[in-house]
Amino acid sequence: MARTFHVTVVGGGITGLSAAYYLHKTVAEEGLPVQLTLLEADNRLGGKVHTVYRDGFIIEQGPDSLLARKPAGPRLIADLGLEHETVRNQTGQSYVLFRNRLYPIPEGAVMGIPTKWTPFATTPLISPIGKLRALFGDLLLPRSPQQTDQSAGHFFRRRLGNELVDRLIEPLLSGIYAGNIDELSLMATFPQFYHQEQQYRSLMIGMKKTAPTAKKDAKPQGAFMTLKRGLQQLVNAIADRLPPDAIRLNHAVTSLVRLADGRYRMGMADGQTMDTDAVILAIPYRQAARILSCTPLGDLPPEATPTSVATVALAFNAEDIDIPYEGTGFVVPRTAPYTITACTWTHKKWPHSTPEGKVLLRSYVGRPGNATIVEEPDEVIVHRVIRDIQAITPIKGKPLFHVITRWRNGMPQYAVGHKQWVQQLYERVEEAFPGVRLAGSSYEGIGLPDCIDQGKKAAETILQRFA
Repeated sequence: MARTFHVTVVGGGITGLSAAYYLHKTVAEEGLPVQLTLLEADNRLGGKVHTVYRDGFIIEQGPDSLLARKPAGPRLIADLGLEHETVRNQTGQSYVLFRNRLYPIPEGAVMGIPTKWTPFATTPLISPIGKLRALFGDLLLPRSPQQTDQSAGHFFRRRLGNELVDRLIEPLLSGIYAGNIDELSLMATFPQFYHQEQQYRSLMIGMKKTAPTAKKDAKPQGAFMTLKRGLQQLVNAIADRLPPDAIRLNHAVTSLVRLADGRYRMGMADGQTMDTDAVILAIPYRQAARILSCTPLGDLPPEATPTSVATVALAFNAEDIDIPYEGTGFVVPRTAPYTITACTWTHKKWPHSTPEGKVLLRSYVGRPGNATIVEEPDEVIVHRVIRDIQAITPIKGKPLFHVITRWRNGMPQYAVGHKQWVQQLYERVEEAFPGVRLAGSSYEGIGLPDCIDQGKKAAETILQRFA
């Protein structure tokens, strides 16, 4: 009788769920002798993906969507049979909050980089000197010296100048990574800009030449997608397709030791142990490093300390707050004297999330090196968020309710040299712990599609050992 192999996925966030789903799917389709266990330290699955349903509102406490152009997300949705449940975001103008005014992001700007001259020339967000610095710097400077990595801030400041970076590029890029642009690795976050510069010398020309052309009379389609009942649907659909006895909540793994026969023994916080043939550690790096502490894996650079952030959802009656702007929200430069770093007008971006006659705003607080606001009491956070929003629009009544979610050390920071560090880390783990895979937002992308893709690839790699 053939032996049954045991694979354990540690971590029930979207990476671990994706790994477990694709592992179970392949095992079932190919009849492989593999048993699956998914261990989650918390009392629920989903990690940062968590949807709150309250009084008809659909409120995301973590990410609110998937980037549709990255195939891993749509593919998983299709594999789960949820295509009919997808919703694309409403397209519209985005803004920058600066000096108590909202300035439209110039038409044609890609991550803040201008590709259309007239909208950039006429925006009051950038001074005439700042525009000249960006234009002549990008058009006249030679290519960057070829190198393995550099900070995104250094790269963009050299070509486009500080003003354009601080007022436009930084708030957009930092909004994605909740990081300091002057410490973020360019090659681990936005390598396409480096390659554009190397090919075309000018970022503006390169982005203009390679920008996708929209079909005439075609209705603009949102770049992001979610599900009608929020991203919790994705979590629930995966959980429903896993064997019920495979999921174990409230099981925190504290150690992993390789046994003489090549298997692994996992120690739990409650003193129990479990033996397994292979492990996917779909948890943050610092947790994985503690579990694998018997073998030094190497330290992250100091500037790679994860950032603490919080999301602040505020629900209003429509008559109590007037948002006359057409669009989906705004970002805030790091140099501006506000608490919030961005705000989404969720009822405009995702109309299905908000009942008729209501308004739903979702703001973000917490910056690298200045996350004290995250630990303030709820009432203090709400007061400061409302104060910032009142800088651009009057608020007549109190919120119907608020939902604050704190993600302590929740945003990994990809410091300069990140890709090289990840490659070295993988090699060390493979040498010391064959049959153990690392996956998740600490390594090869923090967005949901990136994490889904990492989980799927980890499952495929592990199954090759038993095929």
